[in-house]
Amino acid sequence: MLDLSENIAGPLACMILADLGADVVKVERPGTGDATRTLPPRWDSADGGEATVFLGFNRNKRSLAIDVRRPEARDAVLRIGRDVDVVVESFRPGVATRLGLDFEAFAAVNDRLVHCAVSAFGTGPIGHDRAGYDALIQAFSGILDATGEPGGGPCRAAPSIIDMTTGMWAALAVQAALHRRDSEPGPQQLEATLVDTGLFLMTHQIMGYLGAGTSPTRLGSAAPSAAPYQVWNTADRPIMIATSTDRTYTTLCRVLERPDLADDPRYRTMPDRLAHRDVLAAEIGAVLGTRGAGDWLERLWAAGVPAGPVHDLAAALADPLTKERGLLASAEPGRIPDLQQLHLPMDNERSAPLRQPPVVGEHTDEVLAEAGFSADDIAKITEEYTR
Repeated sequence: MLDLSENIAGPLACMILADLGADVVKVERPGTGDATRTLPPRWDSADGGEATVFLGFNRNKRSLAIDVRRPEARDAVLRIGRDVDVVVESFRPGVATRLGLDFEAFAAVNDRLVHCAVSAFGTGPIGHDRAGYDALIQAFSGILDATGEPGGGPCRAAPSIIDMTTGMWAALAVQAALHRRDSEPGPQQLEATLVDTGLFLMTHQIMGYLGAGTSPTRLGSAAPSAAPYQVWNTADRPIMIATSTDRTYTTLCRVLERPDLADDPRYRTMPDRLAHRDVLAAEIGAVLGTRGAGDWLERLWAAGVPAGPVHDLAAALADPLTKERGLLASAEPGRIPDLQQLHLPMDNERSAPLRQPPVVGEHTDEVLAEAGFSADDIAKITEEYTR
């Protein structure tokens, strides 16, 4: 498959498929490559290191560095495209057409192609010309407005949740398209947009708005539909407790040695507890402040109450449960000593080995030779573009 995308969403979609066994050729600009190759922070090494964002989303790929603005390079990409199953691209709408690398161009040479275009706002008359990134979609879709502490301003979710979720949707759409090729002959055109992802992530809030006229408010760590369900300070560090049933709430009260809270008519049902959320939170907080987090977590876990520590990243990685899951693993030996990668959170045993992400153009001659180009042809295709 051909990866003509950059940043996170498209590259993640292609990396998912690469981890599942696809031979992915990443087409990059000569010299600079994917835009994320320049972003900080960098993996520490003697030569200044490599961008960790790029390293996170581009393993198990081969890099073909050619300037697709040149007709020779464009034609080479289309020639490679004759024999691939999938093309993923993330050009801004209209750019692929100007380059001669849009769906129609690939479909003309490959009638079994699955083509997926990743964009921020789609190709419609409104979204066509609008640039977008993860944070802009969080803002547009209502995620920012609903996130933050009560009385505070809107907050961005720290992970690139829009980019990464769009990448997962794109990979899923490609797999579905490949599955239906025998029953639906002909090239297939797919679209994955950040804005659709952002709105879909707000599904239960949107359904609440449409069906009940409710809009989400900023609740910090609390939940809109359950209480007690938030972070509390203990005597040494915070913990998260999440109760979503009356039975779990009653168990929590027993662990806290406050059975009176279970019998209090203000807190008897979930709607009651939501109506008196702040008063109940203060009652619980007063008890939790009498012991340390470790003591409380042991008691809560033993009783089956959903609870957990509030980790920073270092603590999350060091937690024995993280190690038990085996998600973080060493990449295969390569140019970056001791490079570690995160497995896909699925079926690790059947995933491909974690090959290190390529340097820009690492496989250019190899990929072009496989497509049938001679050494002289390769020299012309890779000639530096100076106009």
